[in-house]
Amino acid sequence: MLRAAGVGVGDEVVVPAFGNVEVAEAVVLAGALPVFADIDPVTYCLDALAVEAAVTSRTAAVVAVHRFGRSADIKRLHEIGHRHGLLVLEQGESESPYDEIAQRRQRASYLDAKLKGVLTPDGGDGHSYQQYVVRVPGNGRPDRDAFARAVRARGVECRVPVKTPVHRLPEFRRCVSLPETERAADETLSLPVDASLTKRDMQRIVSACNALGGLLQPAF
Repeated sequence: MLRAAGVGVGDEVVVPAFGNVEVAEAVVLAGALPVFADIDPVTYCLDALAVEAAVTSRTAAVVAVHRFGRSADIKRLHEIGHRHGLLVLEQGESESPYDEIAQRRQRASYLDAKLKGVLTPDGGDGHSYQQYVVRVPGNGRPDRDAFARAVRARGVECRVPVKTPVHRLPEFRRCVSLPETERAADETLSLPVDASLTKRDMQRIVSACNALGGLLQPAF
């Protein structure tokens, strides 16, 4: 995709560090250098201001990755691309049938109303809830990893969506400030909202999470 667009040796491509390593690897395969920009803490997608700050005379492209059912701010990214003569590419998520999305939204709405002590996701902008991602800040209380272990011990499956941001990996280690990426990697946890979940399943999720107390005033 990048090579076909003329991106190659000597070029820089702005990408998120919060997510899959494959995007940065594709940049390297094209002969270019991945440059990591921070994310928006609500959408977990590239932050437009951070992208613009990362642009140099060598920047050739931006790769925006849609995350967890929320879309990146493509309009603003295209405006940046237009100003600087950059190619703006998108990496989407697999499409789901409308009725499945509707059921996930219904389950997400239930969790939004019932969960306590965690920061629930912002459902704006047509969120399709590919993942239902909450934040579990530490601040002296049980942290995300301890919270996840306790929830699993109560029979609820959950997962850390991004265990290690790409700029922390040895092959891509960069001396770069990405505070929102770091915070999201340390605090986020994905809870089930599958269309197959029953009302009893949803009640079990809420009971398991709320039994842990968490933070009444999550730090954000």
